[in-house]
Amino acid sequence: MKHAFYTAAFLATLIAAPQADAFCGFYVAKADAKLFNKASKVVVAHDEDKTVVTMASDYEGDPKEFAVVIPVPTIITKEQVHITDNALVDHVDAYSAPRLVEYYDEDPCRPQVMYEMKAMGGMAMPQSAAMDSASRSAALGVKIEAQYTVGEYDIVILSATQSGGLETWLKESGYKIPDGASAVLGSYIKQDMKFFVAKVNLKEQEKLGASFLRPIQVAYESPKFMLPIRLGTVNANGPQELFIYMLTRKGRVETTNYRTVEIPTGMDVPLFTKSEFGDFYKAMFDTQVKKNDMRTVFVEYAWNMGWCDPCAADPIPSDKLLELGTFWIGEQQQGSTPMMKPGAMVRRFNPGYRPQDVFITRLHVRYDRAHFPEDLMFEETSNTQNFQGRYVLHHPWTGEASCQAGNEYHAGLPARFSKEAQNLATLTGWDMETIHEKMESNGQSFNPSEIGKPLKWYQQMWQNKQQ
Repeated sequence: MKHAFYTAAFLATLIAAPQADAFCGFYVAKADAKLFNKASKVVVAHDEDKTVVTMASDYEGDPKEFAVVIPVPTIITKEQVHITDNALVDHVDAYSAPRLVEYYDEDPCRPQVMYEMKAMGGMAMPQSAAMDSASRSAALGVKIEAQYTVGEYDIVILSATQSGGLETWLKESGYKIPDGASAVLGSYIKQDMKFFVAKVNLKEQEKLGASFLRPIQVAYESPKFMLPIRLGTVNANGPQELFIYMLTRKGRVETTNYRTVEIPTGMDVPLFTKSEFGDFYKAMFDTQVKKNDMRTVFVEYAWNMGWCDPCAADPIPSDKLLELGTFWIGEQQQGSTPMMKPGAMVRRFNPGYRPQDVFITRLHVRYDRAHFPEDLMFEETSNTQNFQGRYVLHHPWTGEASCQAGNEYHAGLPARFSKEAQNLATLTGWDMETIHEKMESNGQSFNPSEIGKPLKWYQQMWQNKQQ
């Protein structure tokens, strides 16, 4: 059972395109946050000094043991807190997840016909009891600025003058503060920050019939644009995974005090990767973290939400984007869905799509106290270049060659397969001999004499199945 939940992923103290070629291809798999243990998800909608943070909990255990302590830059009123559904955050995660796509080569002996891509034009795709006496709070240098219940959560907004007093107050009030928290709390007190403290109201939870803890949303107005992650490292058992989904009006969001880099993308990988995509992506991300000494924030997706190519999940409707905090699209008709960019190859279309002035940046960071000693500081940039973590399966034409072009095509496949194997080994650190064996079992032979022969019946039956 996990104890009280003090997570960096939920700590959000806030401030506050060039056209890309269509990728096409067929979407076949995604690498969402569920692949990673100890993964926290935060959606941040930000424009100028206004910010809305949606904090999704991965807490497991007795709800009465749950607590969250969030440094915030200002006093938060009840009207600034909202409880939403986990499905909303899951949708954003699925929509922006790194993806696997596949292509199929055509018969090299078939006459090539150039097709003009038609623009799709009109196609659119009750107040809680006080937790302690005022005199005791004052003696500890703690002031209760506000307290209220929203949904299944009892929430208290605190200010403090000393970290030791705040730590004592929290412990006396039933919160399990990890050893070592005092120093971190003190650093936020020096910044004149307040503390948003929430725990589960069991009676309200039972009344609502909720079986899972729902995400908490908080709206701010502040010039600070950051995520205070240091409290989440105090009692962490190993590195944590943090996924941040930034929704902005102008362009990408980057960290200003850590390197922000794009994950490797666009590589062809062997066909068997289709059945092992989750393992592949975890190994690839592990490799990148080690390569960058776990001191880097990675961009996994950056795209205007008016279209996707290919789509890893259905586009997010306007009313859902608005609930996530993109208040600047409030004047648009709610319930509509973003319009797909003309000429884009997408997986699904629906009528009634409307353009959205929303750009999403998906950031993924693995962190601990040693490698991320500072809170994450952000800035919104003017970079509107679309980017996605995308990996490609290229199915070769396996029919017989009936022309010189076909013979040349088959003769070049072993070199292509070797390149795919090298890509996979470089990205993941996997053993090359094992990669070759799995490729051979999937019909990707390195023997030119075997190229072009149809797969045996048992190879067809078990093709792309995990070994």
